[in-house]
Amino acid sequence: MTVRPVLVFDGKCGFCRMWTEFWQSLTGDRVEYVPFQSAAERFPDVPEEEFRGAVQYITPTLRLQGAEAVAKLLADVPGYGWMDSLYRAAPGFAILADALYGFVAKHRNLAHRVTKALWGERVVRPLYHEASAIFSKALSFIYLIAFASFGMQLRGLVGAQGILPAATYFRFAIAQLGSAAYWRVPSLFWWSHSDFAMLSIAWGGVALAAISILAKPHSGWQKLIFGILFVYYLSIVSAGQIFMGYQWDLLLLEAGFLAIFLRPARPRVWLPQWLLFRLLFESGLVKLLSGDPSWRGLTALTAHYETQPLPTALAWVAQQLPGWFQRFSTGAVLAIELVLPFLIFGPRKLKQIAAFGVLGLQMLIFATGNYTFFNLLTMALCLFLFDDAFFAGLRKKAYRAGTPGRANLMVSGVLITVVMALSFIGIGGMFGVSTPQLTEVAETVAPFGIVNQYGLFAVMTTKRPEVEVEGSLDGEHWLPYTFRYKAGPLNRLPGWVAPFQPRLDWQMWFAALGSFRQNPWFVRFMISLLEGSKPVLALLERDPFGGRPPAKVRALVYEYHFTGFGEWRKTGNWWKRELKGTYFPPVGLKSGGTGGAGR
Repeated sequence: MTVRPVLVFDGKCGFCRMWTEFWQSLTGDRVEYVPFQSAAERFPDVPEEEFRGAVQYITPTLRLQGAEAVAKLLADVPGYGWMDSLYRAAPGFAILADALYGFVAKHRNLAHRVTKALWGERVVRPLYHEASAIFSKALSFIYLIAFASFGMQLRGLVGAQGILPAATYFRFAIAQLGSAAYWRVPSLFWWSHSDFAMLSIAWGGVALAAISILAKPHSGWQKLIFGILFVYYLSIVSAGQIFMGYQWDLLLLEAGFLAIFLRPARPRVWLPQWLLFRLLFESGLVKLLSGDPSWRGLTALTAHYETQPLPTALAWVAQQLPGWFQRFSTGAVLAIELVLPFLIFGPRKLKQIAAFGVLGLQMLIFATGNYTFFNLLTMALCLFLFDDAFFAGLRKKAYRAGTPGRANLMVSGVLITVVMALSFIGIGGMFGVSTPQLTEVAETVAPFGIVNQYGLFAVMTTKRPEVEVEGSLDGEHWLPYTFRYKAGPLNRLPGWVAPFQPRLDWQMWFAALGSFRQNPWFVRFMISLLEGSKPVLALLERDPFGGRPPAKVRALVYEYHFTGFGEWRKTGNWWKRELKGTYFPPVGLKSGGTGGAGR
């Protein structure tokens, strides 16, 4: 008969009872828990002072106390065994652990109050059944939006008559890279890159995402669907070229990859938490490492609202706020991105503080700017900061903590090792700490989007140049093409379009920050207008020629600013602008061909 180990604790100490109850939930019946007040006579060789001073872990062959007893107690508990390993092998760890335990033991009342503040009335093993289930449905919904959004624009962007035809891109890739192209540009479209094939994947992704919303969370079917959705979206990102190179596309790939292996308990839930940490911390870090004076001087938001790609009506309002408020808001953004992420790895109450801070920031960003599904996906990742105990008041349902099998532990170990290794290579690179070998490893894996680097607005744009594209039938009288969402007509109210992403409008914002020579796709766009490409014209709000190809096109660049309250009341305009010059000179198609343009 096997004799169970016995953990003896002070039954009159509320702090001791709280933590003993937690340990018992981890070890179950493998260990017997008894207060020393009723068990001292069983162990007459142990002085009462030692019972009062520290917990005792007793077996027929040994007796441990204090920090060493706790480490031994949890040695066989998945996710907690590292304590015993460090206690026995890490130099200095045992000394620090014993000192910390001794301090806490002498200040139990204070420790009890701190524990209640950080964990609540009870310390419970964090389980994430509710968070995982909600996240699975949220991710499915975001996938649906992403596929549908691109599906509606695919023909105009990368279709056969689009701005950057995928067929041309794949031919160029194989010519330049040879067989390595299949790794560097991973996509199902290598087998077929016709419009029909690409649309089938896009709208097939919509259908699968809809099925996933209805599927049972964590079921084999849903994991299979997540695997297919990851491959589908990776294929689209690869084929989409510059139009699919945004950070939220990579974030969706990384979150989607982790979702394939998601389980509602540690350590699988730790990976989405780590992703959220990196997303936030790297976003704040790049702002400081860039040396941009507007971030360091806390003036970034004085310009951000009117210079961001697609502002909303509330951005116009926010731009009118006083300078002190803008500086305070800038400081708050940096604090949320650089400080709150570390709370993600703290006790449950600190996790919740981090979650509410990030959720608040994302809702404000959503209200003032159109960043597609980025805000929704970031908020969905925040779900993993709320354990089942948080949701207990919303849904009365109990969950039993299962013990992961050896296969699951092996998969978790491989996942964590790969993700952490690639993460630290990326973070090290941000500080200039890298080697050619590490860089090669990162570049080899990068095309698959399973671990990425993040950091929006590392350098704040302080001006808003806007490109206006015009066409002419005679080379003398010019009429503007009107885009659907980007700044154009001065009296058009900036609106909400997120979570849909008008990718041409977004790319026009980037094009305006440079020249057309730095944006070869823009030349292809102008040629498409000269050719009267219907799929490309469908991306616009208004074609001034009703589908008739113009004789020539050109582009001018203006500097846009929000109006103030007074000017808006007087003119009804939300914008004002000043002509800065020519962005793209007047050109027409060469006679006898459609493949080029000339003066």
